[in-house]
Amino acid sequence: MKRLRDICIAASAVLFLGGCEPGAGAAALEDVPEEERYGGTAVIGGIGDLQTMNALVMSDYTSGMIAREMLFMPLMKYDEDLVPQPWLAERWDTTWVAADTIELTFHLRDDVYWHDGEPTTARDVAFTFERAIDPETAFPNAQNFANWDPNVEVLDDHTVRFRLRSHADFLDMWYQTPAMPEHILGDVPPVELINHPFGTREPVGNGPYRFLRRVPGQEWVFEANDDFTDALGGRPYLDRIVYRSIPEQTTLMTELMRGGVDMYLQPLPEQAQRLDGERGIEIRSAPFRQWTYLAFNTRNPLFEDARVRRAIGMAIDREQILDALLYGYGEIGRASSTPGHWSYDPDDQETLLPFDQDRARELLAQAGWQDRQGDGILRNEAGEPFRFTLITNHGNELRSEIQQIIQAQLRRVGIDVRLRSVEWNTMIRQLQGSVGADGVREREFDAVIGAWVNYFRQDDKGLLHSENLNGPYQYVGWSHPRADELIDSTVVEIDREAAQPLWQEYQRLFVQESPYLVLHYPERIMGLRQRLRNVEFDTRGEMVNIAAWWIHPQERRGGDRPRPAAGPAAEDTLPGDG
Repeated sequence: MKRLRDICIAASAVLFLGGCEPGAGAAALEDVPEEERYGGTAVIGGIGDLQTMNALVMSDYTSGMIAREMLFMPLMKYDEDLVPQPWLAERWDTTWVAADTIELTFHLRDDVYWHDGEPTTARDVAFTFERAIDPETAFPNAQNFANWDPNVEVLDDHTVRFRLRSHADFLDMWYQTPAMPEHILGDVPPVELINHPFGTREPVGNGPYRFLRRVPGQEWVFEANDDFTDALGGRPYLDRIVYRSIPEQTTLMTELMRGGVDMYLQPLPEQAQRLDGERGIEIRSAPFRQWTYLAFNTRNPLFEDARVRRAIGMAIDREQILDALLYGYGEIGRASSTPGHWSYDPDDQETLLPFDQDRARELLAQAGWQDRQGDGILRNEAGEPFRFTLITNHGNELRSEIQQIIQAQLRRVGIDVRLRSVEWNTMIRQLQGSVGADGVREREFDAVIGAWVNYFRQDDKGLLHSENLNGPYQYVGWSHPRADELIDSTVVEIDREAAQPLWQEYQRLFVQESPYLVLHYPERIMGLRQRLRNVEFDTRGEMVNIAAWWIHPQERRGGDRPRPAAGPAAEDTLPGDG
């Protein structure tokens, strides 16, 4: 079998020959010996700071991608066809032990070590699972382990066994959640994990890159792990990878153009249009698992009636948003299943809420909202105006522009929308709310524009199931008995043919009830400087082969030097060092 690195090199030849940056990097791939591909620093830019590297308390997409692709090793990864492939686990066995119960045994590699020298063992996997299902940890995706028996068996240092109720895509949580080191975190009380320095000041991984340093709000720096197992490709080519947090997207675009960053995560579609064709820059896009939403706090009397929520959806011209702001990088939203999920049906007319402001006015009138004073503003029988505040996170220019379009379009049907831009962490606190003395979460918003990124295994239980009305991610406070039944059924049905009608009914109900209005499914966009070679990008994300990225020796910044995989660590120059 070819080593992973060899496969990546062969695949990259086509990319390189077709996309060379003019100048020093114009030599063909095969003209650069492998030992000269080692060295250099790549800089990734994004609008937000990374949240944490502790997978047990992580809820941020970019943090999760960096954690599982760079710093840690999940048990499995997906190939380009989204078929699970071994990674930390060499293999796994599944055995039916009852009509609805599977015994799942992972056999771990014996050549993987934590970056402090301790071996990675089955005990680390068991520890991670035990903490993930402990309510005191507040693991953001605990519901995805709801069908797993809480008792886990460590058979030996490299074998761990679980029992679980059969359910769809049951391996996915072990892609999303890499094992954490028990020897570091084992004695930390679960409730303290969220604030433990491991996440932001002292993370210790076992992947191809190790944590070097962090400047809060500015950058995270990772360096190559010289001891990464040869069986999975060995030491990565790049010496260092820097993640820079640049909250203004205009500044991010400028940094990409001048070479301050090599990869710009999710540029605005308008920026992608401008950057496309710029010397030395490549724009790529891929279907994604994200849905951008307008979410309603249904605890607010304004939004407790489904007719009102549906009317608001029908009053918004989402095609205008796509044309004016996304420049073709996406499609109109339906329900929470995205084009990246097998259940998505683009031809089901009952999941496509039409733009129809006349019908919207009719629904609002049926719900008791009329223009009672002749001033164009809808009011209820008590004379109270239909007025609410729509928030989104500060610094996201696209969402700010969406806010403005929605404000103008809803004004045409008599709804007065006030706009607010909120700092990211403040917005999350408002959405999640705080638990009062009565044990109930008080959410502090009317409506919000945001986005969710689905896992490959879709499960809406944490977002919309009535069991989680008091949970941190049930922002909207919506409850529907049939939705509960369908959510419970879809997540356990393994047979896709049998599950399809359940998914269809659920998505139709989602649209009719509209606790969320799915504005659009954006494509994932990446701005890339062509000096950064062999970058693969698809629905799995931007970093799926990060260990195989490399920079031509003549295109490295001053201080970057090539070195063989077995060589000692070299000094490196980061952007701004001269």
